[in-house]
Amino acid sequence: MRFFYSLAILAARCVVPLVTRSAKAKAFVQGRKEVWKHLDSIPKDTKVVWMHCASLGEYEQGLPVLQGLKASNPDYFYLVTFFSPSGYEVRNAHGVADLTTYLPWDTKKEVQRFVSRVNPKMALFVKYEFWPNVIAALHNASIPLFLIAGQFRSQQVFFKPWGSSYRKLLKGFKHLFVQNEQSLKLLQQIGITHASVSGDTRYDRVGATKAPLPFMETFVGNRKCIVAGSTWPEDEAVLFNAIAQTPKDLCWLIAPHEINEEKIKILMAKLPQGSLRYTQSKEADRKDCQVLVLDTVGMLSRSYAYGSIAYIGGGMGTSGLHNILEPASEGIPIVIGKNYQKFPEAKALIELGGVISISAADECTKQLAELMQNDALRTKKGKQNAGFVSQNQGATEKTLSLLNQVL
Repeated sequence: MRFFYSLAILAARCVVPLVTRSAKAKAFVQGRKEVWKHLDSIPKDTKVVWMHCASLGEYEQGLPVLQGLKASNPDYFYLVTFFSPSGYEVRNAHGVADLTTYLPWDTKKEVQRFVSRVNPKMALFVKYEFWPNVIAALHNASIPLFLIAGQFRSQQVFFKPWGSSYRKLLKGFKHLFVQNEQSLKLLQQIGITHASVSGDTRYDRVGATKAPLPFMETFVGNRKCIVAGSTWPEDEAVLFNAIAQTPKDLCWLIAPHEINEEKIKILMAKLPQGSLRYTQSKEADRKDCQVLVLDTVGMLSRSYAYGSIAYIGGGMGTSGLHNILEPASEGIPIVIGKNYQKFPEAKALIELGGVISISAADECTKQLAELMQNDALRTKKGKQNAGFVSQNQGATEKTLSLLNQVL
């Protein structure tokens, strides 16, 4: 398996630079050329803890653990790598990592060079990351590797009759911290016993105190605000009708998932006249507008505190539902699209009643209008969401209790 996998990675390494067109793809390629220069900034003979995340969502998941390790072991050097540019671009948002860079191509040669140069005392992969050559290199170098907030489903290749080669990857981990009992049982069924249920570290992350956002205080004022977070065009399509019917005592903050100039312009053209962009407006003008587009990164999670309702994107398309725990922790009801089946927190909160799933524009408009007009209903659903988040906190402490023993 590793032989054919390595051939595929080598082929991708050659082909991807030739076909890159988007800015994101170009950043993906260019970033990997700069990895080795970045690694030169690691002081010699320093003790390194390395955490790898696919993208921003996984980084948010691993961040509480990284913060806890740094608080207990401040003399270590903390390295964070990303696979995707969307995570790398907000690398300095929290000031925890001493160095952030990209994961190199997962070829034997590059991985061995990376592991030899970094020589971490511990490696942490978050949620779904299983890179065969990296895992093998860490195992051969006797470097303990941990999976943080892992989540497994029966549809994954590990649990298929033909998945024996992939099951061997899991044996390269010293310990797998998983989110739920279902994941643990699946692992036990294939003979993986070095695993335990820690829970989902995102619950601890969203429960942390957040700095205020003065621009939101000015924009929202005494109005009720719907915060539409991490939206894609498919999500925005079901919102336009509701936005067009916005009463004067209501405002919208729309935060697209992709901050792409062309897509932002398309979005603005479809919004009511008088809608503003955050980066192209003055604070004094925002308090009178009903729709503000947050065309920058790093502020969305703190914006939910000013919302009365949240719409979370990703569920109307196939890109995957984005983080609903951030608005849930703020005690507000949430509306999402129809595709949420792979997200256990969404299924749980729909069952509790704090999250509403919609599948069409008219349904979305109806649900949002009912929530805005019914204060008691809005409060009830918000409390259900906040209570759920509170009950599921504590995963970081469980994870750190073992990791600190290793360091």
